[in-house]
Amino acid sequence: MSEDRQLVLDLGHRPAFGRDDFLVTPGNNEAVEWIDRWPAWPGHALAIFGPAGCGKSHLVHVFALRAQAHVLSAADVRTDSVARLIEGPAALALEDGEAVSDPRALLHLFNAVKEKGGTLLLTSREPPARWPVALPDLKSRLAAIPAVRIAPPDDAMMEAVLVKLFADRQLAVAPDVVAYLVRHMDRSFAAARAVVAKADSASLTDKRAVTIPLIKQVLET
Repeated sequence: MSEDRQLVLDLGHRPAFGRDDFLVTPGNNEAVEWIDRWPAWPGHALAIFGPAGCGKSHLVHVFALRAQAHVLSAADVRTDSVARLIEGPAALALEDGEAVSDPRALLHLFNAVKEKGGTLLLTSREPPARWPVALPDLKSRLAAIPAVRIAPPDDAMMEAVLVKLFADRQLAVAPDVVAYLVRHMDRSFAAARAVVAKADSASLTDKRAVTIPLIKQVLET
């Protein structure tokens, strides 16, 4: 191994998940307003949907802190687990709700939270009304809850997301680098996360700052 290169250990990084760390743009402003409005929701449930990496998980963390909510995954929702799940906090957040494999368990959870006077936040890629649900009672309940979309990113949102992702990794990046990325990378949040991770790794390996030449190299790999 040459002396000017170093082995990079993927020790990970800790994203900032506080309310003040969330980047509010026209594409996600409505979802943010709903979270800020809790507990004054018109019903006991809310769905936030949008593409991968758009910030749904960040808003779940914000909601969890605000409402002292317990965060669930799709795998947590089973017929034999619902009674235990509702014994805890009155507020629950279910990520990737469309991935729940037991529709009766989800219906039970939905009804139990309402009967308890609690709150249920759902996140998904598609609105609940479009989930492939065959159980009529569950389908009607999902279709009735407010569903707020986080829109695909425009230029302003992509720039804000990239700035935050670099900041999460404690990387100082010039505005021209961010502007170059917005013009040349795939327009998705998942792509933003991937390119920032690659840039971080390349910067550490080559002991170089994150500049346009380094970004060009990253985008070509």
